[in-house]
Formats: sequence, structure tokens, C-alpha cells
Amino acid sequence: MTTLDNHRRTADPYPTRGATETTVPRRDPVVWSAPDAPGPLGRAALREFEHTGFTVVDALLTPGEVALHRAESDRLVRDPAVRADERAVVEPGTRDIRSVFEVHRISEVFAALVRDERVVGAARQILGSDVYVHQSRINLKPGFGASGFSWHSDFETWHAEDGLPRMRAVSVSIALTENHDTNGSLMIIPGSHRTFLGCAGETPQDNYRESLKRQEAGTPSNEAITALSAPNGIRLVTGRAGSATWFDCNCMHGSGDNITPYPRSNVFIVFNSVENAAVEPFAAPARRPTFVGARDFTPVR
Repeated sequence: MTTLDNHRRTADPYPTRGATETTVPRRDPVVWSAPDAPGPLGRAALREFEHTGFTVVDALLTPGEVALHRAESDRLVRDPAVRADERAVVEPGTRDIRSVFEVHRISEVFAALVRDERVVGAARQILGSDVYVHQSRINLKPGFGASGFSWHSDFETWHAEDGLPRMRAVSVSIALTENHDTNGSLMIIPGSHRTFLGCAGETPQDNYRESLKRQEAGTPSNEAITALSAPNGIRLVTGRAGSATWFDCNCMHGSGDNITPYPRSNVFIVFNSVENAAVEPFAAPARRPTFVGARDFTPVR
């Protein structure tokens, strides 16, 4: 390890991927703007986001808009060129497409969604600045066997492997199908955004190739999840098609397998503040590809 690497680890407010698992209190605001800042989210939603780390919008998209985005998602999945692209991630067992990344760059339908003021305006409202897209994707969980996602904090990964310096990013998951309590919906630990969990173990070379299918590096211990969930339990986030869940980058979250007949499909967009642009990774041997962690910091207009 070089002197520069040692300095970065020493100066890092959120150290992770070391010899042992550690916890650090959050050192950044949750909502970066004033309570009366203009935007699509009301004061009650911002208070909930501040307190729990997430808030749900029951009907962000109209039924017609859901149909449009669902059809576009289906088109991308059927496209042989998309399947052959590295941006498409397949289930190890079934070879069904699990995720398609950078959808705002390969689809004008999803590009327009990113620019929609109901979406980007809420991100600016939470982060208190202009924003750019750090990552976008559609997540697909077909019925009868689609696998879940292990417990993790997105910020831990984005900090370690993409070089996001501070907790000034926010995600929105927009339901394109109904998210039931049985078909592998999102689970969040309320209040977990207040504690940074530094995970044990080094980051393997090209870790993204495996972590996008099944995450192992950057996952917390069972004991850590038990401790984080003790104060407030675990919230299962469900909702009809068109609903949206905004959640802080440091929320501990995950989801179970979908063994039901009911498919689950969501579009997932990560906005990062232009004042928090990615630098070099804090705990990985090299940057991840730009379709996973963007290096174009152009504000969304």
C-alpha cells in the first residue's frame, strides 16, 4: 500500500473493507435543503425521509405512464443487442435478465423519466444542489425463482468501489408492477441511514462482475443486521404500479427471492450531488465501469 493510499484511508470519514467490521456515526446531513425548499416532496415526506431514511410516494406515475415504461422495459429485455451487452446482468441459474444498467442512456423513454421534474426535482430537493445520474437500471424479478439481493448499504459500495466521498446521494425505485409482500419486495431497516457500517474484507479485482449477480464483498454480518434492526425493526415496502420509494444512500436494505407467480419489475435511479462527484475508489483496486458508476457529472436538466 502506497503512502497516498495510507493517507486516503486515514483521512476517510467512512472507512470500510478493512480487517474487521466497524461502525461510524453518520457525518453528513440527510436532507441537505431547507424544510421549505421548493420541490415535489411535501414537508411531511421530507420529515419522514429525515427520520427513517426513506419515504413512499403512492402514485408518482399515472397508469398510462406505467404502461409506457413497462412496455419499454419489456422491449429492452427482448432486444438481443441488450442481452449481449455487459450492461445486462443475467440470473446465474435461469439465465433470465436480472438487471439492465444505464437505461437512461440506451432508452429515450427512461431518459425522459430521469428529466421529469417529479423525479429530478425531488432529488434536488433532498440533496440541496444540482444532481447527476450516478446509476440507472431496471430490476426484474420474474416469478418462480428470481433471486434476491443481500443486505447492504449502497453508499458503502459506492464509496468503496466508485469513490463517492460523502453521503449526498439518493435513490428512487419506481414500481412498474405491483410490489406485493410476497414477490421479493424491498426491505429497509428504518433509521439505519444514521450509522455507517464498514464491512470486513478486501474488494476483489473486478468485483462488479460477481456482485451484480450475488453480492458478497460489502455485505454486513448477521450480528450487525440484528443490531441495526433492533431499535425499529424491518420495513417491507410494497405498493401498486406507479408508486415510488425514495431512500437515502446509506439505508441498509435488501430483498428476498421471488418464488411466487407474480413478477416484480422496478426502475431504479441514483442521483448524486454535483458537489459530491466521484473521485478514486476508497477501498477497491480500480474504478468500476461507467455503466455502474458514472464519471459524467453533467447536471440533469
